[in-house]
Amino acid sequence: MKMNLVLIGYRGTGKSSVAEILAKRFAAKKVSTDELIVQKAGMSIPEIVEKYGWEHFREVESEVVKEVCKEDDLIIDAGGGVVLREENIKNLKMNSKVILLTADVDVIAERIKDDKNRPSLTGDKSFVEEIGAVLAERKSLYEKAADFMIDTTNLTIEKVAEKIIWRMKK
Repeated sequence: MKMNLVLIGYRGTGKSSVAEILAKRFAAKKVSTDELIVQKAGMSIPEIVEKYGWEHFREVESEVVKEVCKEDDLIIDAGGGVVLREENIKNLKMNSKVILLTADVDVIAERIKDDKNRPSLTGDKSFVEEIGAVLAERKSLYEKAADFMIDTTNLTIEKVAEKIIWRMKK
């Protein structure tokens, strides 16, 4: 492969699950930027945010992205907010194809409703309202960063992986 594949998009769009399949198919190593942040900080994401705030979390995220981009042949499952810093996208695009996974708000809400690993990004909206607001806020950043995108709303994770593999062969 001699490059990386990076999956970006809001949580619940299938990034982690699709990354697992792609890593197997390409015999590549799967890396999750969120998991690396947790390892580096020695605490969960909610703990990081509660103790140090979102800005600190984003700092650590940028450090992790910079490190990961020094390697090749990785399938990178990037955190949903990785697009908030231009430096992250610059680093990721140096030796990667960036693939945006999207899904409808109600589908995302259904997929992540039991995830307690993520603190609120807005603090003052309902769960579904927050998803819609954050997606609207990040939409142009996601699209600008992506080499191509796949809507996962009505697809199995296997089908999403197949579409990515097909696009990579083109």
